[in-house]
Amino acid sequence: MEIVSRTGIQVTENGAREVHDSIIVEGRVRLFLNGEYLTTIVASPDRLDDLGAGFVVCEGLAETVTSVEVSGSDVSITAPVRKEIRLEMESSGGYRVLGEPRKVTSSITVTADGIRAVTAAIESETWKKTGAVHCSVLFCDGELVTRACDVGRHNTVDKVVGYATLRGLDRSRCILGCTGRQPSGMVAKVANAGIPIVVSRAASTDRGILTAENAGLTLVSFSRGERFTIYTHPERVPEVLQELEKTRK
Repeated sequence: MEIVSRTGIQVTENGAREVHDSIIVEGRVRLFLNGEYLTTIVASPDRLDDLGAGFVVCEGLAETVTSVEVSGSDVSITAPVRKEIRLEMESSGGYRVLGEPRKVTSSITVTADGIRAVTAAIESETWKKTGAVHCSVLFCDGELVTRACDVGRHNTVDKVVGYATLRGLDRSRCILGCTGRQPSGMVAKVANAGIPIVVSRAASTDRGILTAENAGLTLVSFSRGERFTIYTHPERVPEVLQELEKTRK
């Protein structure tokens, strides 16, 4: 990721002093799908091939991507589009494709310690330096396969999903971890990618929970330290259900 140094005046109870801070670079990325302009995204200008591929998959436009070409800040994606494209404004100020997300079908399960491992992997050196990025991680079959940081939380999901898509990974065997809150648009991205479990350090919204429930996705929020909250489809965390049954007896 591109980071620049900027000078500022830091004010504390002890007075004012000049500081030199590490600042993340914010860019504009234009996406083209099958030769037609699709949308412009505010994003960190790195891993643009993963970003383009992931956006198409996560917005439910296609399940696979044929090719991605990057020229400067323009990303051209070729993919077998499976539905009409209509965009709406998202909670982040960006755009998402209208429509219900796909249903998630996967038999994978995860332990409580597995959820904690995903959460622990989310923290990045870029965040420590700048405090200005979100981060997502992707675990497949229990192993961390990629981590992506970006100024936009949606983009981090697109990047890790795009990484998996371009490398032919089985997304139904994956778990996604994210720093960002989980409104319906974020949850829909994970569902469209066919990923059955999402773990977030942040909160969800009511529509985010409803979207996860209807899509068959296991939504875990407030995952910090030892604690976390499972809102939907807890059957993928059988250990926790067993513990819950003990408390009810």
